[in-house]
Amino acid sequence: MCKQLIQTICRGVLLLVVAVVPLTMHAENQKYENSAEYKMLRDSLFRTFNEGDSARFFRAVKDLQDYLLEQGDLHAYYTQRCNEIVFLLNGQHVFEAYKLALQLSKELSERKLDKEMYMAINMMGHIYRYSGNKESAKRCFHEVLTRMAEAGYTESMPPIYMNLVNIYMEDEPEKALQLIDKAMELAKGVFEDRVFDIETRRTLAYYSLEDWDRFEAGYRAYEEGKKKGLTSVHGRKLEVYHLARHGQVDEAARLALEGDDDPYHTQAEVYEQAGRWKEAYEALKKGAAQTDSINSVILSGSMQGIQQELKYQEQHRASGRRMLYALTAIAGLLLLLVLALLYIVQSRRRHIRQMDRAYKHIVESDQMKTAFIQNVSHEVRTPLNIISGFAQVIADPDYAITDEERKHISHMVMQNTQVVTQMVNEILEMSNVDALTLERNAETRVNKALGEVLARFCHDQNIEHDTIRLASELADDVTCDVEQNVLSRLLTPLLDNAVKNSGGKPVAVRARKEEERLVLTVEDHGQGIPEKEREHIFERFVKLDNFKSGLGLGLTYCRTVARRLGGDVVVDGSYEGPGARFKLTL
Repeated sequence: MCKQLIQTICRGVLLLVVAVVPLTMHAENQKYENSAEYKMLRDSLFRTFNEGDSARFFRAVKDLQDYLLEQGDLHAYYTQRCNEIVFLLNGQHVFEAYKLALQLSKELSERKLDKEMYMAINMMGHIYRYSGNKESAKRCFHEVLTRMAEAGYTESMPPIYMNLVNIYMEDEPEKALQLIDKAMELAKGVFEDRVFDIETRRTLAYYSLEDWDRFEAGYRAYEEGKKKGLTSVHGRKLEVYHLARHGQVDEAARLALEGDDDPYHTQAEVYEQAGRWKEAYEALKKGAAQTDSINSVILSGSMQGIQQELKYQEQHRASGRRMLYALTAIAGLLLLLVLALLYIVQSRRRHIRQMDRAYKHIVESDQMKTAFIQNVSHEVRTPLNIISGFAQVIADPDYAITDEERKHISHMVMQNTQVVTQMVNEILEMSNVDALTLERNAETRVNKALGEVLARFCHDQNIEHDTIRLASELADDVTCDVEQNVLSRLLTPLLDNAVKNSGGKPVAVRARKEEERLVLTVEDHGQGIPEKEREHIFERFVKLDNFKSGLGLGLTYCRTVARRLGGDVVVDGSYEGPGARFKLTL
């Protein structure tokens, strides 16, 4: 769900320009626009925005806002409030931007400025889009268009259409082209540069749809526009695609790195179009690594902002408690003061609930990393608390321990130590899965290996051997070219998952041969898996039942290793239950 940093900056500059344009159209008193003071404040704002200097930018935008309020131009004033949010997004301060957007929406509502409410909704759309929440972003931008049309701001609508185009293009290209037509219809005869930019974006869409005739025609129109001095933010990518289309793949790939807003993704498209799959894969891998790095920075900044906000609220809450105690001791039976204090407490609680809702909105942008933090915190703390508690019991000389109790304590400490070790191993194995060496030259007897793997699992988990029942259709001399330890790595997460969900009922493991492939199935007696979740559960840190132990990495690891061996792990949709059946193919 995040964009490349350079793409974010470019998008921010575009928002700034779009936001400033209406100043000349909606102010009740437009005489100030030609004044030297206004031009100085406006130029200072643009300069500090482009330089990314937060200290100077916020001073500059505050000065311009004060000036606009003096002129009585509320539309222009709130436009600059939007630019503050854009600047924070460019700096990857998502939480702070979200708070400002909520504050803007609240203020517009309180002042009953319904015509300007589209600004706050537009900002929320960009925050959702920045966080990867496409559906919420779509809803916001569609509502912005409706409100702008009702308010008569039609000349500023084309950029909003183009925001929707960028969202729809990947999944609904035909819908995106319809939106481009609407943007073009509004922009014609008003802004020549904007028309040129929209036409350039349309030509990029033709490339994605492999409509080569219209792509070439669009490129020729782009060249003609350049000769007239017109520019487009999409021009560099169009030139890259044109080089690739005419066989100059390496030159196109080099040009993409020089100034494209998403260079590695563009490189991958170019290489894919040329059939150079290995290079396309490498480009995608680099892009994913860069995106993960930026996502980590954004998540870290957002979490830090949330922590600071919660710390601030905690300080206020503590101050409120001290005030309550002092006033209660002094006032005694003054009912009016007690009621006032109760009102303060209730107000603070409502404020805390609002903070909780804001927190939930923010963590939606990166659920996987949040799940990791929650899972590790919960899963590690429980066994460590058990170990710590029993250690204190053993260390207490005043506590008499029987042999039976000592044996039980020893067993519990070892069991929970093994739980912690297993979780650490899961994390380490998942982080090193790409570097894992998988040999394919073994000759492992399947039935014997399965029996040993199941016995070892029962021993490690301290469960009865008849809890897991093996039914094999294979002869004892049937072999596979996967080593036994790898087979154990593949089966253990499936067995662990089945045992957790069977509630003590037997788990069935079956083995058979389909052509030249080994098929292993694991059946449990749990609640089953809804059809819509059958792929979702293989993602990292996903657990359908948060009360079950584990980090949500086992199934992800199992599928990753299986696919590297040329096989796969899926939920068998044909299984009628009760429970679920996982099918491992090698």
